[in-house]
Amino acid sequence: MFSKVLIANRGEIAVRVIRTCRRLGIQTVAIYSEADVDSLHVSLADEAYLIGKPRVAESYLNIEKIIEVAKAAKAEAIHPGYGLLSENPSFARRCEEEGIVFIGPKADVIAAMGSKIEARRVMEKAGVPIVPGVSFALDGADEAAKAAASIGYPVMLKAAAGGGGIGMHIARDEAELRQAFEGSQKRAASFFGDGTMYIEKYIERPRHIEIQLLADSYGNCVYLWERECSIQRRHQKVIEEAPSPFLDEETRRKMGEAAVRAARHIGYANAGTIEFLVDEQKNFYFLEMNTRLQVEHPVTEEITGIDIVEEQLRIAAGEPLRYQQEEIRRDGHAIEVRIYAEDPNTFYPSPGRITAFSAPQGEWIRHETAVQSGITVTPFYDPMIAKLIAKGPDRQTAIERLLEALRDYRVEGIKTNIPLLEAVLSHPAFQAGDTTTDFLLKHWKPLKTK
Repeated sequence: MFSKVLIANRGEIAVRVIRTCRRLGIQTVAIYSEADVDSLHVSLADEAYLIGKPRVAESYLNIEKIIEVAKAAKAEAIHPGYGLLSENPSFARRCEEEGIVFIGPKADVIAAMGSKIEARRVMEKAGVPIVPGVSFALDGADEAAKAAASIGYPVMLKAAAGGGGIGMHIARDEAELRQAFEGSQKRAASFFGDGTMYIEKYIERPRHIEIQLLADSYGNCVYLWERECSIQRRHQKVIEEAPSPFLDEETRRKMGEAAVRAARHIGYANAGTIEFLVDEQKNFYFLEMNTRLQVEHPVTEEITGIDIVEEQLRIAAGEPLRYQQEEIRRDGHAIEVRIYAEDPNTFYPSPGRITAFSAPQGEWIRHETAVQSGITVTPFYDPMIAKLIAKGPDRQTAIERLLEALRDYRVEGIKTNIPLLEAVLSHPAFQAGDTTTDFLLKHWKPLKTK
């Protein structure tokens, strides 16, 4: 096992990784920007190094500076968390070149899965169902229209690089597709440095369900069941739960086996997630692979009892998996909400100074955050400030516990999306398990808060 790990991230995920490292007796090295000098991860780590100015390009995305700090601190490994450089093959490759263990898959695997077009090709070869569409880069709006005509409307226009819903657009006819193409392409190029676009059939009223994987370097791979992540705003997840209220045991098993088959096909090692779209008939289609720890990993940990960060560390240190598939238990139900510093009606970020902060506590409540009273939420980073997770013996109990916890949650000085989260959890459709990706589009107006 490692003796010292640098965490190339910030905020709640850095705090989360520190917690497991501390339990395992591993020293931690934090990095921080000028804007994060007072962040909780800085004070919790054994060592902390300033790496640059507030903007991510000048701090958390500065590969050479992070490598320099890791070498100076004599860190044996780097945990990238999620976002930022976690799925950057150049970063993983630089770690390999410098003899620093990257806690994640190999650079070539990250690169292959980082392109959604290439990922489609790979998954098709692995025998994993993919959404009908094209697996090549579109050369302009004319080619997009030709492809859409063969697939059939509605279609989803997508950027081949990046994520977070950027560059995505649903088109229900050719005029809408042509109107959206150039703007989506420019937006993708601006955010990801790559304006490559492709197109898929739009699945009506789908569910977004993903399979959590663990794979070692010896060919062993298991799935830790699924997470339902269908409650989204702007194609970004807001509420996640495990297990899915929609799947039956046969579909659950088929999806898990397909995910394992895919991971083995590409020689995957470490924690990873295969994301699927599932239609109303329980047909499932590959969406993308996340070659990193997911934001929503706590709900899986809660129902399996497995510390996924610990398993990441052990796999990266060369240890074989400690579990056989039949040993992966599923106990109870867990739901996570992402708490954002944003207006609950417009979803616009709400940066500012937190003047008062207190989080609920309880046996069945888990809280992940790096903020506290007096901290300033800056406009430089993702507006998520915390995750709140509740577990119960069944889904209804988990919902009730989470609602009670949200009512006790106190944040002053900024706006948060807590009123929206309460409204969603209380909605009859959510409570009935009717959690398709269009939930907020369908119910948003009635959920608007004052």
